Amino acid sequence: MGAMPLRLKRVYEAPGAGDGTRILVDRLWPRGIARDNARIDLWLKDIAPGDALRRRFHGKPEDWDAFCAAYFAELEGASAQAAAKDLLDRLRKGAVTLLYAARDERRNNAVALRAWLERQNRRQAS
Repeated sequence: MGAMPLRLKRVYEAPGAGDGTRILVDRLWPRGIARDNARIDLWLKDIAPGDALRRRFHGKPEDWDAFCAAYFAELEGASAQAAAKDLLDRLRKGAVTLLYAARDERRNNAVALRAWLERQNRRQAS
């Protein structure tokens, strides 16, 4: 697949021309966003961290490495794998923007998900 046409963006940012398919990767719908105006093409709840992991990370954001390890383990589950397949299929067809609501742009589930997807891509390439 080569370099993945994958972007990350806070859901509160305005849509851009190069966004491609806009996919919300949070378990909860973002506050203050009207569904009619969101310009979200797909909401992949099953690829988001589970409630317990989400709460644990929210309480201890400094535990980034532990969060990523637990999240990557969750991504190996059946429902997450189905969502990941859908996401990878869309990436093969064109640009995708993963949307997230977190304020921290460096440590959030979309950043972790991108790292996991890149790892999957490298495994498939080798």
